Amino acid sequence: MHATVSSALPVGRGLLYVTLAATAWGTAGAAAALLYRGSGLGPVALTFWRTFGGLLLLLAVRALLRRRSGPAAAPAPYEPLRRCLTRVVVTGVALAVFQAAYFAAVEATGLAVGTVITMGAGPVLIAIGARLTMGERLGLGGVLAVAGALAGLTILVLGGDGEARVRPAGVGWALLSAAGCAAMTLATRRLGKAGGGDPYASTIGAFAVAALCLLPLAAAEGLWPAAHDLGRSLLLLGYIAAVPTALAYGLYFAGLAAVRAATASVLSLIEPVSAVALAVAFLGERLTVATATGTGVLLTAVAALAVTEARGAVAAARSAAPVAG
Repeated sequence: MHATVSSALPVGRGLLYVTLAATAWGTAGAAAALLYRGSGLGPVALTFWRTFGGLLLLLAVRALLRRRSGPAAAPAPYEPLRRCLTRVVVTGVALAVFQAAYFAAVEATGLAVGTVITMGAGPVLIAIGARLTMGERLGLGGVLAVAGALAGLTILVLGGDGEARVRPAGVGWALLSAAGCAAMTLATRRLGKAGGGDPYASTIGAFAVAALCLLPLAAAEGLWPAAHDLGRSLLLLGYIAAVPTALAYGLYFAGLAAVRAATASVLSLIEPVSAVALAVAFLGERLTVATATGTGVLLTAVAALAVTEARGAVAAARSAAPVAG
């Protein structure tokens, strides 16, 4: 039986939120690649500034919304404290791993390959995790899609050469990032299914946990950007904190309240597609035939998973609908 989602947010709006978030995410890796060329920041420091800056922006927006809503605003539905804290801590730690490992993958193996592996492996891990933890069945189509995604990942990893920058260390970081993404998505969905709580407040809490986890590691790596070309570095950091972080994650976590976990991961395919386009068009990265083939197989397989998820959602909705007498 397919798991259902209980949320006051309409499904259509949830889909829109996740789609906009994925579109914004697609630009984060490109901005990071530009920062690596002159800021002197490493992946952990970059991730810290992303989460810390995003946290400050989310707090500012939160305060503004409260001021506008006034005292008549309805309180958020109640959520047990233990479940709320568990969700925030698990999501925050997973967010830190997801982002730091992703930026490390971009540094090691390039924007295009790092993003494709991360976002291609993510849906596979999420689909398997959703089956194991929430009873969301894959079915034959889902199993075939997962197998196809693994085949595409194998072609991508084994078929690259030095020019395409498919490097083992970068692949490892990308797979770790995908695991963090899967844990973050599944924790948000599993612990938030019963309803209650404020998604915006939970997002702020997750960012605070992530920033605290990253701060000591970032300090050891080198926390401050180089003085040379500091204005450019601050501008790029500000963009990363504002658009693909504060805005995108606020939309994503809100959208997950209405969208199935695997469906959200499939919509996130917009990110690797846009990242590859930016990498080839503006960053001078090149893809070999084997790498392009692996990318195509991987994304096609995960798109097939989207079809399976859509059919499952329709079937679940029909089975839950009351029968007219």
